Amino acid sequence: MARPRNQAARRAHLVQAAAQTVLDRGVTNARLRDIADRAGLTPASVLYYYPDVNDLLVAVFEQGTETYVLRRQEAVEARTTDWDRLSACVASGVPFPGEAETTSRLLYELLPVAFRSEAAGARQRAFVAQQTGLYRRVLDEGAASGAFRLAAPSDFLARGFVALEDGYGIDVLSGAATAEQVEERLLHHARLVTGVSGAEVPGTGASGAGR
Repeated sequence: MARPRNQAARRAHLVQAAAQTVLDRGVTNARLRDIADRAGLTPASVLYYYPDVNDLLVAVFEQGTETYVLRRQEAVEARTTDWDRLSACVASGVPFPGEAETTSRLLYELLPVAFRSEAAGARQRAFVAQQTGLYRRVLDEGAASGAFRLAAPSDFLARGFVALEDGYGIDVLSGAATAEQVEERLLHHARLVTGVSGAEVPGTGASGAGR
Protein backbone atom coordinates (compact mmCIF):
# COMPACT_ATOMS: atom_id res chain seq x y z
CA MET A 1 0.00 0.00 0.00
CA ALA A 2 1.56 3.30 -1.12
CA ARG A 3 2.25 5.75 1.69
CA PRO A 4 0.89 9.32 1.31
CA ARG A 5 3.12 12.25 2.22
CA ASN A 6 0.97 14.94 3.90
CA GLN A 7 -0.46 14.49 7.39
CA ALA A 8 -4.14 14.60 6.42
CA ALA A 9 -3.57 11.96 3.76
CA ARG A 10 -1.47 9.87 6.15
CA ARG A 11 -4.24 9.89 8.75
CA ALA A 12 -6.81 8.90 6.12
CA HIS A 13 -4.42 6.16 4.99
CA LEU A 14 -4.16 4.85 8.56
CA VAL A 15 -7.94 4.90 9.01
CA GLN A 16 -8.30 2.85 5.83
CA ALA A 17 -5.61 0.40 6.97
CA ALA A 18 -7.17 0.06 10.42
CA ALA A 19 -10.63 -0.50 8.95
CA GLN A 20 -9.39 -3.30 6.73
CA THR A 21 -7.49 -4.84 9.63
CA VAL A 22 -10.63 -4.85 11.77
CA LEU A 23 -12.58 -6.47 8.94
CA ASP A 24 -9.90 -9.12 8.47
CA ARG A 25 -9.09 -9.89 12.09
CA GLY A 26 -11.90 -8.48 14.22
CA VAL A 27 -11.50 -5.56 16.59
CA THR A 28 -10.20 -7.70 19.48
CA ASN A 29 -7.39 -9.08 17.30
CA ALA A 30 -6.51 -5.88 15.46
CA ARG A 31 -3.02 -5.23 16.84
CA LEU A 32 -0.88 -2.16 16.30
CA ARG A 33 1.63 -4.25 14.36
CA ASP A 34 -1.09 -5.55 12.02
CA ILE A 35 -2.34 -2.03 11.28
CA ALA A 36 1.20 -0.75 10.75
CA ASP A 37 2.04 -3.61 8.37
CA ARG A 38 -1.07 -2.99 6.29
CA ALA A 39 -0.29 0.72 6.13
CA GLY A 40 3.34 0.05 5.19
CA LEU A 41 4.58 1.87 8.30
CA THR A 42 6.34 1.07 11.53
CA PRO A 43 4.29 0.87 14.75
CA ALA A 44 6.12 3.98 15.96
CA SER A 45 4.95 5.87 12.88
CA VAL A 46 1.35 4.90 13.55
CA LEU A 47 1.66 6.09 17.14
CA TYR A 48 3.05 9.42 15.93
CA TYR A 49 -0.34 10.16 14.36
CA TYR A 50 -2.48 8.23 16.85
CA PRO A 51 -0.68 7.93 20.22
CA ASP A 52 -3.50 5.67 21.43
CA VAL A 53 -4.62 2.93 19.03
CA ASN A 54 -8.15 3.31 20.43
CA ASP A 55 -8.17 6.84 19.02
CA LEU A 56 -7.48 5.37 15.59
CA LEU A 57 -10.33 2.89 16.04
CA VAL A 58 -12.61 5.75 17.05
CA ALA A 59 -11.65 7.53 13.83
CA VAL A 60 -12.52 4.39 11.86
CA PHE A 61 -15.89 4.22 13.62
CA GLU A 62 -16.63 7.89 12.97
CA GLN A 63 -15.78 7.61 9.28
CA GLY A 64 -17.82 4.42 8.93
CA THR A 65 -20.93 5.97 10.47
CA GLU A 66 -20.62 9.10 8.32
CA THR A 67 -20.31 7.02 5.15
CA TYR A 68 -23.26 4.85 6.17
CA VAL A 69 -25.57 7.79 6.87
CA LEU A 70 -24.60 9.59 3.66
CA ARG A 71 -25.34 6.48 1.60
CA ARG A 72 -28.77 6.18 3.22
CA GLN A 73 -29.61 9.83 2.65
CA GLU A 74 -28.63 9.59 -1.02
CA ALA A 75 -30.75 6.46 -1.48
CA VAL A 76 -33.82 8.21 -0.09
CA GLU A 77 -33.29 11.46 -1.97
CA ALA A 78 -33.06 9.55 -5.27
CA ARG A 79 -36.75 8.53 -4.91
CA THR A 80 -39.84 10.63 -5.49
CA THR A 81 -42.97 8.89 -4.14
CA ASP A 82 -43.57 8.50 -0.42
CA TRP A 83 -43.59 4.70 -0.51
CA ASP A 84 -40.50 4.51 -2.70
CA ARG A 85 -38.67 6.82 -0.30
CA LEU A 86 -39.65 4.67 2.67
CA SER A 87 -38.74 1.43 0.90
CA ALA A 88 -35.40 2.95 -0.15
CA CYS A 89 -34.78 3.92 3.46
CA VAL A 90 -35.51 0.33 4.48
CA ALA A 91 -33.31 -1.22 1.78
CA SER A 92 -30.40 1.09 2.60
CA GLY A 93 -30.41 -0.21 6.18
CA VAL A 94 -30.06 -3.86 5.16
CA PRO A 95 -26.52 -5.29 4.78
CA PHE A 96 -26.80 -6.42 1.16
CA PRO A 97 -23.57 -7.82 -0.35
CA GLY A 98 -21.10 -5.12 -1.28
CA GLU A 99 -20.48 -1.78 0.39
CA ALA A 100 -23.54 -2.04 2.66
CA GLU A 101 -22.45 -5.40 4.06
CA THR A 102 -18.83 -4.32 4.47
CA THR A 103 -19.70 -1.10 6.30
CA SER A 104 -22.29 -2.82 8.49
CA ARG A 105 -19.84 -5.55 9.46
CA LEU A 106 -17.21 -2.96 10.31
CA LEU A 107 -19.60 -0.97 12.52
CA TYR A 108 -20.79 -4.06 14.37
CA GLU A 109 -17.16 -5.06 14.97
CA LEU A 110 -16.43 -1.61 16.39
CA LEU A 111 -19.36 -1.42 18.82
CA PRO A 112 -17.13 -2.35 21.79
CA VAL A 113 -15.16 0.82 21.04
CA ALA A 114 -18.36 2.86 21.35
CA PHE A 115 -19.04 1.24 24.72
CA ARG A 116 -15.63 2.21 26.11
CA SER A 117 -14.84 5.53 24.43
CA GLU A 118 -16.73 8.72 25.26
CA ALA A 119 -16.08 10.12 21.78
CA ALA A 120 -17.23 6.95 20.02
CA GLY A 121 -20.21 6.67 22.34
CA ALA A 122 -21.28 10.20 21.44
CA ARG A 123 -20.86 9.38 17.76
CA GLN A 124 -22.95 6.21 18.17
CA ARG A 125 -25.78 8.22 19.73
CA ALA A 126 -25.58 10.77 16.93
CA PHE A 127 -25.51 7.94 14.39
CA VAL A 128 -28.75 6.48 15.74
CA ALA A 129 -30.31 9.96 15.90
CA GLN A 130 -29.40 10.67 12.27
CA GLN A 131 -30.96 7.44 11.03
CA THR A 132 -34.02 7.92 13.21
CA GLY A 133 -34.35 11.45 11.88
CA LEU A 134 -34.22 10.21 8.30
CA TYR A 135 -37.02 7.72 8.94
CA ARG A 136 -39.04 10.32 10.83
CA ARG A 137 -38.80 12.79 7.94
CA VAL A 138 -39.92 10.19 5.40
CA LEU A 139 -42.82 9.11 7.63
CA ASP A 140 -43.91 12.68 8.34
CA GLU A 141 -43.83 13.58 4.65
CA GLY A 142 -45.88 10.51 3.80
CA ALA A 143 -48.40 11.32 6.51
CA ALA A 144 -48.65 14.95 5.38
CA SER A 145 -49.36 13.91 1.79
CA GLY A 146 -52.02 11.43 2.90
CA ALA A 147 -50.05 8.42 1.60
CA PHE A 148 -49.44 7.06 5.11
CA ARG A 149 -51.79 6.52 8.03
CA LEU A 150 -49.31 6.19 10.85
CA ALA A 151 -50.08 3.71 13.62
CA ALA A 152 -48.11 5.76 16.17
CA PRO A 153 -46.14 9.02 16.39
CA SER A 154 -43.43 9.20 13.74
CA ASP A 155 -40.56 9.52 16.22
CA PHE A 156 -41.65 6.30 17.96
CA LEU A 157 -41.99 4.42 14.67
CA ALA A 158 -38.71 5.79 13.33
CA ARG A 159 -36.72 4.62 16.33
CA GLY A 160 -38.40 1.23 16.04
CA PHE A 161 -37.27 0.87 12.44
CA VAL A 162 -33.65 1.53 13.41
CA ALA A 163 -33.84 -0.95 16.29
CA LEU A 164 -35.29 -3.61 14.00
CA GLU A 165 -32.53 -2.99 11.47
CA ASP A 166 -29.88 -3.43 14.15
CA GLY A 167 -31.24 -6.80 15.19
CA TYR A 168 -31.94 -8.05 11.69
CA GLY A 169 -28.51 -6.92 10.55
CA ILE A 170 -26.96 -9.41 12.96
CA ASP A 171 -29.18 -12.12 11.47
CA VAL A 172 -27.86 -11.36 7.98
CA LEU A 173 -24.19 -11.16 8.96
CA SER A 174 -24.41 -14.35 11.03
CA GLY A 175 -26.18 -16.24 8.25
CA ALA A 176 -29.47 -16.65 10.11
CA ALA A 177 -31.37 -14.84 7.33
CA THR A 178 -30.69 -13.43 3.89
CA ALA A 179 -30.68 -9.73 3.13
CA GLU A 180 -33.71 -10.26 0.90
CA GLN A 181 -35.65 -11.96 3.69
CA VAL A 182 -34.84 -9.16 6.11
CA GLU A 183 -35.82 -6.50 3.60
CA GLU A 184 -39.21 -8.17 3.11
CA ARG A 185 -39.76 -8.42 6.87
CA LEU A 186 -38.99 -4.74 7.30
CA LEU A 187 -41.21 -3.78 4.39
CA HIS A 188 -44.04 -5.86 5.86
CA HIS A 189 -43.57 -3.94 9.10
CA ALA A 190 -43.56 -0.70 7.10
CA ARG A 191 -46.88 -1.56 5.48
CA LEU A 192 -48.40 -2.37 8.87
CA VAL A 193 -47.36 0.88 10.54
CA THR A 194 -48.15 3.15 7.60
CA GLY A 195 -51.49 1.60 6.63
CA VAL A 196 -50.24 0.95 3.10
CA SER A 197 -51.65 -2.27 1.70
CA GLY A 198 -49.80 -4.51 -0.72
CA ALA A 199 -52.22 -3.50 -3.45
CA GLU A 200 -51.16 0.13 -3.02
CA VAL A 201 -47.45 -0.61 -3.37
CA PRO A 202 -46.09 -0.02 -6.90
CA GLY A 203 -44.79 -3.12 -8.63
CA THR A 204 -45.01 -6.74 -7.57
CA GLY A 205 -41.76 -6.99 -5.60
CA ALA A 206 -41.11 -6.15 -1.99
CA SER A 207 -40.32 -2.48 -2.41
CA GLY A 208 -40.66 -1.57 -6.06
CA ALA A 209 -37.82 0.87 -5.40
CA GLY A 210 -34.75 -1.26 -5.89
CA ARG A 211 -31.40 -0.66 -4.21
